[in-house]
Amino acid sequence: MTPRDVLDLMAKNNVEMVDFRIVDVPGRQHHVTIPAVEVTEDMLENGVAFDGSSIQGFRSIENSDMVMKPILDTAFVDPFYAVPTLGLMCQVYEPNGTRYDRDPRYIAEKAESYLQKLGIATHANFGPELEFFLFDDVRFDASSQGAFYSIDSEEAMWNTGRAEGPNLAYKVKNKAGYFPVPPTDRQQDIRTEIVLELMKAGLRVERHHHEVATAGQAEINFRFSTLTKTADNTMLYKYIVRQVAYKHGKVATFMPKPIYGDNGSGMHVHQSLFNGDDPLFYQEGGYGNISDLAKHYIAGILTHAPAVLAFSNPSTNSYKRLVPGYEAPVNLVFSKGNRSAAIRLPIASVSPKAVRIEFRTPDATSNPYLAFSAMLMAGLDGIRRKLDPTELGFGPIDKNIYELSKEEKQQIQSVPSSFEESLAALENDHEFLLEGGVFSKDFIYNWINLKRATEIEPLNLRPHPYEFQLYLDL
Repeated sequence: MTPRDVLDLMAKNNVEMVDFRIVDVPGRQHHVTIPAVEVTEDMLENGVAFDGSSIQGFRSIENSDMVMKPILDTAFVDPFYAVPTLGLMCQVYEPNGTRYDRDPRYIAEKAESYLQKLGIATHANFGPELEFFLFDDVRFDASSQGAFYSIDSEEAMWNTGRAEGPNLAYKVKNKAGYFPVPPTDRQQDIRTEIVLELMKAGLRVERHHHEVATAGQAEINFRFSTLTKTADNTMLYKYIVRQVAYKHGKVATFMPKPIYGDNGSGMHVHQSLFNGDDPLFYQEGGYGNISDLAKHYIAGILTHAPAVLAFSNPSTNSYKRLVPGYEAPVNLVFSKGNRSAAIRLPIASVSPKAVRIEFRTPDATSNPYLAFSAMLMAGLDGIRRKLDPTELGFGPIDKNIYELSKEEKQQIQSVPSSFEESLAALENDHEFLLEGGVFSKDFIYNWINLKRATEIEPLNLRPHPYEFQLYLDL
């Protein structure tokens, strides 16, 4: 789109306000709103100024002036405001007109450029499957004298005996929520509304259904696209899911493990490389019909997985999901159709272009621009070095890994057991991310320090409610 196209779109939809939006380093969106009558072609080309020191992970206060420039093709009419409003994703620039190195979207763009410079492929396709919960009530507090959290859902198993005036039963049992029909599935209509809003915003939605856990777990899948475009779509997806939920008096959360004792929420990421229209991951007759290039890519991801998880599973809560027994892909192996492996090869692929890998470990607390870029860079490192996943001990394994003998399990590498372990792995293994100038050492160490200072250390300093049960009487 051109600036004139955007202005015409605004006129056609009687737009009164324009939202300029950016994504901070952890992955939260921020916006500034400008009356439509003040938005000109010049503003759409040159952007608007903002205070970078107020954005987490960006600038300090003495060097805070920054510019956000809209990406015109991301324009959509936001249906959630009281007056017609146009939303625009933006890139972040220095005041002198150069791109800002810590802008997550810039890193994604550089990853795509690096792929093309290598001459391996023209583009990479990414297709995430985001799972989330829709709760009816969420309360929490963490102060010096106490801490608690409480969640609730009308379909939660723990509410079978609650007086609801009347209680109509049909609660979802633990681990029994994988697409039952209504009335057990209470959220069919709200998911459908989310799908319709996603489609109006330009996303191609493939399916939606209830997920395995009790208390309102859901999944809505949208169509794959190129790396940066898919990251844009992921941010828009999360925004629309939250807004529709809020409209219905519910809270949408992409936390990986909000419920103890039931399945968590992941973000399985399907990936493939193409040279024009030619699928590079396909080889007829090979294991899972994948090519040697795909195997090298798999080996790269699994080799660097502990470091990649610092971006793809970047929260302390992420590692409460990554435990055996809840369909969590903690095993660093690949396999055909096996959902207990970190990388699965979907064997239901019906054409060469549909052949892909599925990295099942990530979750949606990740910043998609950073997570997808880290995965691509790890895979490309495997291709450049011609790594062999079998020689490296990554399989394939076509058995249920959770049912292997103790001796067999000891031969399988696992993901880190904590966020701190992943950050330490990133400290020790990040050269592959620096190739082509995609990530910088400044960004990587800024990420590590930010996560330790704002998440890991504050959590480690606080007593946990369960510690009182464990230790009060000792």
